[in-house]
Amino acid sequence: MPGSTVADEIELIGTGRGGGGASSGDDGNAGGGGDDWKDSSGSGVPQRAYVTGMTIALGGVLMFFMALVSAYIVRKDMPNSAWVPFNIPRILWLNTAILIASSFTLARSRSRLLASDDAGFRHWWGVTTILGIFFLIGQVIAWRQLAAAGVFLATNPASSFFYVFTAAHGLHLLGGVLALLYVAFRPTHKLTKSTATEVVSMYWHFMDGLWVFLFLLLLLGR
Repeated sequence: MPGSTVADEIELIGTGRGGGGASSGDDGNAGGGGDDWKDSSGSGVPQRAYVTGMTIALGGVLMFFMALVSAYIVRKDMPNSAWVPFNIPRILWLNTAILIASSFTLARSRSRLLASDDAGFRHWWGVTTILGIFFLIGQVIAWRQLAAAGVFLATNPASSFFYVFTAAHGLHLLGGVLALLYVAFRPTHKLTKSTATEVVSMYWHFMDGLWVFLFLLLLLGR
């Protein structure tokens, strides 16, 4: 499941705490960042290993979407493919702007964490989560608009790929939203905040960039 990839990463992080003591792990202060890469649970696994694990997981996600893109290109160029272009819902422009904005608010949130501003961190982290939810709602609206126009999954290959791309990305982004919520409401004694925020930020920025690529592909590749 797309969402479970992020959840599994967070659960792994949740097995330990920073080696700098209770205050550094609970407060998420920049002062505890130096210990964030040390073994936090006596398991011999450094916190940095979780960042490496997320990098590998994102590589797998990238391969999955590139396989879909390859199929899209091949199917579109096939003779007698019955490929019928359709108008992309305009709300996708707004959705794209929302998701790009969420990357900026997430970066702002992490900068507040590094500055030991917990209130600022929580504020911007919450804004990012809300923007992610707005994006998902916008995608549902786009599907409803297409359905109202008579464009469905099985209408033609072009519409099929549109629904597959947007649904697959939406499920992965939903996993990111759940991870944002987990970090926001987790018991502070279960994971090191700076590591968790880095791992989730990596995933979120990746999903942001991936969506921009897919949107341009769907827009220009019609």
